Parts: sequence; C-alpha cells; structure tokens
Amino acid sequence: MKDDIQIEEEANVKNIVDIAATIGLRPEDIDQYGKYIAKVPLDVLSRFDRNKDGKLIMVTAVTPTPAGEGKTVTTIGLIQGLSHIGKKVVGALREPSVGPTFGVKGGATGGGYSQVYPMWDIDLHFTGDIHAVSSAHNLLSAILENNLVRDNPLKIDPSRIVLKKAMDMNCRELRDIIVGLGGGRTAGGVTHESGFLITSASEISAIVALSTSYKDLRERIEKMVVAYTYTGEMVTVKDLGCAGAMMILLKDTIKPNLVQTLEGQPVFVHGFPFANIAHGNNSVIATKYAMKLGDYAVTEAGFAADLGGEKFLDIVCRQAGISPDCVVIVASVRALMTHGGANLEDPGTLTKEALLKGLSNLDKHVENVKGYGVPVVVSINHFSFDDPEHMQMLRDHCKELGAECVQSDAFMEGGKGAEELARKVVEVIGKEKKDFKLLYEDGIALKEKIRTIATKIYGADGVVYSGPAEKTLKDLEAKGFGHLPICIAKTQYSLSDVAELKGAPKGWKLSVREVALSAGAGFVVPICGTMMLMPGLSKTPAAMKMDLTEDGKVRGLK
Repeated sequence: MKDDIQIEEEANVKNIVDIAATIGLRPEDIDQYGKYIAKVPLDVLSRFDRNKDGKLIMVTAVTPTPAGEGKTVTTIGLIQGLSHIGKKVVGALREPSVGPTFGVKGGATGGGYSQVYPMWDIDLHFTGDIHAVSSAHNLLSAILENNLVRDNPLKIDPSRIVLKKAMDMNCRELRDIIVGLGGGRTAGGVTHESGFLITSASEISAIVALSTSYKDLRERIEKMVVAYTYTGEMVTVKDLGCAGAMMILLKDTIKPNLVQTLEGQPVFVHGFPFANIAHGNNSVIATKYAMKLGDYAVTEAGFAADLGGEKFLDIVCRQAGISPDCVVIVASVRALMTHGGANLEDPGTLTKEALLKGLSNLDKHVENVKGYGVPVVVSINHFSFDDPEHMQMLRDHCKELGAECVQSDAFMEGGKGAEELARKVVEVIGKEKKDFKLLYEDGIALKEKIRTIATKIYGADGVVYSGPAEKTLKDLEAKGFGHLPICIAKTQYSLSDVAELKGAPKGWKLSVREVALSAGAGFVVPICGTMMLMPGLSKTPAAMKMDLTEDGKVRGLK
C-alpha cells in the first residue's frame, strides 16, 4: 500500500473555489484559508434555507477494538461512492483534536484512498476552531478567578467552582490541580482545587456544535453554569458578564469549514466534541446545510452506536429536529473476532469460533439502531487478509438479523470500492420507510432516562449511583433541569462502563460516580466508571513516530 504522501500526489484535488461552485457558492461567498480550505459565512448559507432537505445517512460502528473498524474510511468512501453512482452528495464530519492525533489515533481524516483533503492541515491546526474554543473557555475561567479576587461580588464559593481549564492535548498530570498558590490573594488568586479538560470535552465545544446561529450561540453561552454561591445558587456566564468577549473569540468558529475528499466531493468538517465524554457529533450547521446542498448528506457519529450514535439520535435529532433516513453500522472481521476473545498478536486465536462469539456485539448495535425506527445497513470494512468464508458468514448472519450487509473496499479503492455500499444505501432508503422515534421522552425523571439508556442500549441490569451523583440529580430536578436529555460519559471500548468487557456483556450495572450539568449545550452528563475528561498518553504515543522532512513533508501522521 502506498503511503499518504504518494496518495496525496496522485489525488485529483481541486481549488476550494471549484469545490464551492459544485454546491452553488461563488468565490466571494467563501472565506479562503489557502487553496484547499474555506469557511462559509452563515448569512451565505441562509440563502439555501428554502431548499428541500436531502436524505440523511448516519455512519456509526461496532464497539472499537485495536483491530480497527474503519468508520471514517467507510464514511468518506460512502461519500465518494454515492458520487460514483451519480448522486449529488455533501459530507459532514467532525474536526480532529490534536490531543488524540499525537496520542493514540495519529490522523483522523480517513485512510488510504478515502480521505478528506488536505489531511495534514485538517489533523493539525486547521482553521483554528479548537484553539478559539480553548481561548474562550480559558477567558471565562480567568474572568471567574478574577471575580474571586476582586471582592467576590457574586459570593462564589471557591470550593464549588465547576468550570475547569481547557487545553487541546493529552495531559493526565493536569486532571486535578491546585490553583492560586504563591504570593497571596492579589498575586496568585484564591487557592482552590481545579483541573483541566481536553478542549473537546469543554461545554463550549458542545455549544458550538449544537448552535444554529450567533443568537443561539450567545444564549447558550450565557446559560453555562460555572460555579455555585455560598447559598447554593447557580452562577452563570451571564452573571459574570463576559459572553460578549467570548463571542468575539468564537466569531469565526461557528462558520463551517469546507474541504473535499480525495476524489473532489464537498465535505463540511466542523465541530469536535468527543463521543465518550461529550455528544460526539459534527455541528448541526454542517449537517443541516449538507442536507440543503446535496441530495444525500453523510454524517459520522463518534465511536460506536452506543455512544456517538445514541447521542446523535437522542440529543442532536431532538434539538435540531432532524432524523436519519438510514444508519450504516461499520464492522470488520477482526474487530468482531476481538469481541469474541481473539488476540491480534496470536494468529491462532483469529478463528471462525471467535467471529461467531463476537457477533453478539454487532447484534446489539443493530438491535439498538433498529429500535429507533430507522433502516440499517451493515458495512464490512474489507481487508486483503480477510477470509472470504468469514465475509460470507457475516452476510448470512446479517440477513438473519433483518439487516442488509455489504462489503466495502473504500480504503484500497476509494469511491469505486464503496459503490456496492452506496447502491445498497440508496436502495434501502428508497424501499424502507423510516418511523423515527426517540429512546425516551423529555418528561420522565433524569434517573429514569439514565436507566433507559443503560438497560436498553448498553444491556445493563440497572444503575448504581454514588452519593454525590444521586444528590446532584435531585438538585438538578429541583432547579428545573429535569427535562434535559442525557449525555453519558463512559469508556468507548465496551458496551459497559468497564473497558475489558467485550462482546455484549450481561449481568452488570452501570456505575454513575458523578453528574455534571451542561445547561448551555442542553444536556446532563453522568460520568460513569473510571472515565476521565482529560485523556492521557500511551506508553508509546503516536507523536513518537512522526516527523517533518527537510522538504516540508509530514511523515507518520496517519
């Protein structure tokens, strides 16, 4: 297989002005960031509000494993494949975070012949959206800390500040810190416990992704709860009076970024909340206008169907008033074998028996998605070493489940390798009527919403709560937040909250250790198991294998 530099040199990419023209945008409509990237102002996009919505396809996956599922590759391949069969298609994807890029993932822009371009820039600083959110978050933190020093007119209790700091890097050493040390009150600030989140876990990231206008963005920011007073009253951004300054920092961030696939299809890459610690989907603006500008819009939900998939269906669809016409669930033979107990480092364990056992994970995700009343297509990301017998086993098994199943060769062949998938998705949308329904209604209690997700989506027997989590839920309902949807933070590596439990585990209970309110984003966040909102680095981070050549080429960013 050729490396990404060779693939890039072969790609038939166009100037972003030409890509914009394919969806009805003039050169003066876009703000260019070089030859291949542009932002599209909201007033320009509003010209298309009367357009009929295209069909929406959401791509999700089985529970992640070290074998790789190929969800982003499949998503981009599907965009290219739909174009190959003559459909007008626009993609909507999340922006990569620098932390995981240099930590575990390497790049997050697809792979092989199914990538978005320019890969290096998108994987790194891109248009500065994540930096802007970090700046807005930390400005808010600085204003809050200054308020404590300047006679604390809002009577904020330093022990009940819920806003932490933010940075876009995996730094476990900053998860829990003490601030305000050194030099006394006026020099070092008021001493209290704090910590850092990765920027993608900041509520502001979720707010940007869910906002539909500048007005909506401001209203959501003002609602953010950052601390509590000595008498237990909530302190919001509006109370602190810094929403306007934060809006200035975010003025370009809300504009979607326009790029292209390696085969020249337009893609909005915009928004970056993680799916294990946030709601895990690209911006509502990107999805909305992908639907307005294409006959088909393809979006991708982060991690598996129990995380980004469930949150797209229960949070994004609820707030944005949209629903998918088809859901694609991506799997690979070896990923399913891993769920059946296989060890990738021991080829002798990669057996038919492991595959049969691991199918339970796929089965659960298919069952879950079908429960929302939308058609499902299973896409098997094909590798050259896969046994044809195993591929056929998957096709036969999916037929028994009542889900269509196709093979995708998007990594090796780009859009051509995803034509079967594209045709099947179009066929399914044409013949199967969706009957979309949410998993739970707004009016039920927060604990009942959590129990519903835990039992119906994860397969848990129930939920157990720590004392503080139980108290927070009661307080939130008493303060009028009981109507909000739930955004569970848990490991992405298992349907359960324990990463080591593979397949579709039974006989366990979801453990909620704390609960956070995201009033601006519009959801409640139960934090489960040992989930951390600031990732750490592995023993050998991806950064250790990266370099820049003397002629300016990036190596090892995959």
